[in-house]
Amino acid sequence: MSTREFELIARIRARVALRDDVVLGIGDDAALLQVPAGQQLVVAMDTLNAGVHFPEDTAPADIGWKALAVNLSDLAAMGAQPAWCTLSLSMPEADTAFVDGFLDGFLALASQHDVALVGGDTTRGPLSICVTVHGFVEAGTALRRDAARIGDDIWVSGTLGDAAGGLQQWRERTVKGGQSGLSLANGHSDPLLRARLDRPTPRIVLGRALQSIAHACIDVSDGQLADLGHLCKASGVGAQVNIDALPASEALCAAFDQQVRQRLQATGGDDYELCFTVAPDARAAVDAVAREMELELTRIGVIIATPGVATRTAEGAWSAPAAGWVHFG
Repeated sequence: MSTREFELIARIRARVALRDDVVLGIGDDAALLQVPAGQQLVVAMDTLNAGVHFPEDTAPADIGWKALAVNLSDLAAMGAQPAWCTLSLSMPEADTAFVDGFLDGFLALASQHDVALVGGDTTRGPLSICVTVHGFVEAGTALRRDAARIGDDIWVSGTLGDAAGGLQQWRERTVKGGQSGLSLANGHSDPLLRARLDRPTPRIVLGRALQSIAHACIDVSDGQLADLGHLCKASGVGAQVNIDALPASEALCAAFDQQVRQRLQATGGDDYELCFTVAPDARAAVDAVAREMELELTRIGVIIATPGVATRTAEGAWSAPAAGWVHFG
């Protein structure tokens, strides 16, 4: 390990807050962590690569925030309470300014959810960030993808398509010189849409609240239709989705025409909202959660026996070029 790498690790360690259940954190060959009695450990990991998962001009603080947020979203989908994380950071050079900015965003979100950074790695290479998060869930209560039931309502939190809209505006402005024909309604980039791309909100509190209500749950990362398809396949069911019911923000409606907006909502991805299924007789319970959290929860369809995800609008059957993001497509 080079002197520069030791310096970077020391820089990171100096800013990290610990928890009582961290017996030994950053600085040794591995961390020592104490799992509470009666809890199951929930572990998730995601990698973010420059130019693939975030535009290369993204601010370091936003990269840091998003690197943790997308992982916390996986814990939210399981109904878990976050506890610890590790960070593997690959950079072309030992850039202390980048590290400080990255930590500004990463640790700000970690503080919101009482997450302790307990270890990781720094190495030289293309800009890439890999985060592993650990959380707790009461034994036997984790939300899963494989428990949807025929007749369940399908719900989604927040609004869909904002992050994909922000990315599309960025591409229109910087990549294709405004000649991509993407049907921008006003020709301008909306900072609210870019903020949803750069700083998604992991729905941790919602996931915890859904433990006793939802049958199945998944976070929307690859696109609403794609991720709902994953849930249906795991549960051995299908889905009927009303595209007109997909929730849209005012910013997205102002930025794109209906055709483009609906495609972004249905297939764009990077929303990190929760899509979940609930028995019809639990609608009042979902509405109560929405009021308590002051969060929009929208019923968008129903679970059916026929495999696959069928989509309709008021005009009839609806289809998109693709269901969502494909990593090796």
